[in-house]
Amino acid sequence: MRISFTEHPASVGETYFGHLLSALTFCGKLTLALLACLTHAFFPFLFEKTGSRIISQLMDDMVHNRDKREPSKNLSRASEQADSA
Repeated sequence: MRISFTEHPASVGETYFGHLLSALTFCGKLTLALLACLTHAFFPFLFEKTGSRIISQLMDDMVHNRDKREPSKNLSRASEQADSA
């Protein structure tokens, strides 16, 4: 098994350290969502929409707007993926 620390980050237009920072930021936001949901479980009048709002923002940031490469490269990658499906 070949292990590459740069292959995946490069596939989304990031360096290793850029990807590390993004992943740690994602982890921190997930932790905040977890704490908000946990608090809400015991105190339903607190953080009524906080957890779901954070998750929605993460979905936009990390899935819909993930690729940091130039837009023309994003389009060509999308068409390659569509062709292979």
